Amino acid sequence: MTTVTASPTTARERVAQLARQQVSVLQRGYLTDEAKAVAALARLRRGAGRAAGQLPDLWDLVDAGPLHDPMEGARALSESEVIRAQDALHVALTLFAFHQQSRSTGMHQPDRREARRGLGAAVRRMMQSGEVDEPLRKRLVRAGTAPDLSTLAQRLRDIVTLLRREDIALDYGLLAGQLFTWQRPGGADVVRQEWGRSFHAWHDRKPDDKQFAADAVAANAGTADSTSPSDTDKDVS
Repeated sequence: MTTVTASPTTARERVAQLARQQVSVLQRGYLTDEAKAVAALARLRRGAGRAAGQLPDLWDLVDAGPLHDPMEGARALSESEVIRAQDALHVALTLFAFHQQSRSTGMHQPDRREARRGLGAAVRRMMQSGEVDEPLRKRLVRAGTAPDLSTLAQRLRDIVTLLRREDIALDYGLLAGQLFTWQRPGGADVVRQEWGRSFHAWHDRKPDDKQFAADAVAANAGTADSTSPSDTDKDVS
């Protein structure tokens, strides 16, 4: 029996699909030790936690070109949407490259009902069963309340540092779509609620998105960004 996958129709779906395609190719190449993929991830890692415009050297590795092409059943993306998509792809791909560093299994895994791979679920998995680690939870909350994309990328890098240590995977297509949405007016609230649902759904607890959102302001106020630890490994830097 053949499974038919619906074509993406919204801008967010197209960004998520493109991110999954690009990450999957890089991951497959890295895990099979293809020199091109290993070198690409080494370059991309330098952009983790940094704004897209800071590293022109990465522009050829973060390709939003397909989003300019018309797609049957979907409207063409506006120029501002393509710019947001480019920035979302940059953050997602560079974080993936950092996450995958020196790991022998794929750190990008698709989010499924039976295996949640969203950011909230990933943070929840780092906690002991039945317990909520407040410092970890507040990292997620603070990520959702970042004032701009550059700060958000830095805070996500801090979280990915912990996920990498625990070998916990993410769906980087899902994350790219969320980063795209996060940049539009009101989008941060939407994404924050999605992360809250993902966090609470990991252990089948009743989602409490409103409480998660209310906690965000208090957790974020007056707290300086943490500094990510430096890391070295066998990969080319």
